[in-house]
Amino acid sequence: MHTLSPMNLTRANQITILRILLILPFILCMLHRPESAYPVALRYVAFAIFLFMAASDALDGYLARTRHQATTLGAFLDPLADKLLITAACILLTIPATAVPGFRLPLWLVVLIIGKDLLLLLGFLVVYFVTGRIHIRTVAPGKLATILQLTLVGAILIRPEFVTWLPAWAAFIRLLIWAVAILAVLVMLVYIRGGIRYIEEFSENGTGMENDKTKNG
Repeated sequence: MHTLSPMNLTRANQITILRILLILPFILCMLHRPESAYPVALRYVAFAIFLFMAASDALDGYLARTRHQATTLGAFLDPLADKLLITAACILLTIPATAVPGFRLPLWLVVLIIGKDLLLLLGFLVVYFVTGRIHIRTVAPGKLATILQLTLVGAILIRPEFVTWLPAWAAFIRLLIWAVAILAVLVMLVYIRGGIRYIEEFSENGTGMENDKTKNG
């Protein structure tokens, strides 16, 4: 595990910032109207941008690990880029005007995904106000949840064509939906438990330090 270095714009940070900037053209491509001249082409441009952002997510993580470019800024921006992309994509895939033809992402799943992120943000703020420290910790279920959510969005974007060529694609998407939902609940429980343990450990260490000061005095 690498120690986070002070904020600086490393190559990994630059890639993460690029991912955030590309969210806007992705949204613009998804905002096309069904009656527009190139609805399918725009959807596939959005899919290409989405694939690039997903691949760059793995690239910036690889650079941060192998080149020791882990920074506090990167630890904050990397999950933020994922959340912004997934949130924007899920909302667009739920709205009738921007959903993929023949399929709309279930509203309950979008509420669950966004609600989970809001709850984790609230937990982050609680930990910060209680401990006075920024505690950013990535857990395996959280990373897996992000990967599954990105896979689900990508699978939906190409659904109309793939269902024609591969009928089982619809069943694959349904499976992904339930996997994403179950993992979202699991991630919430893991992070809540981790946050409570971090606060408890902080309180115990703080009490121990005060006791030591009292004895030394």
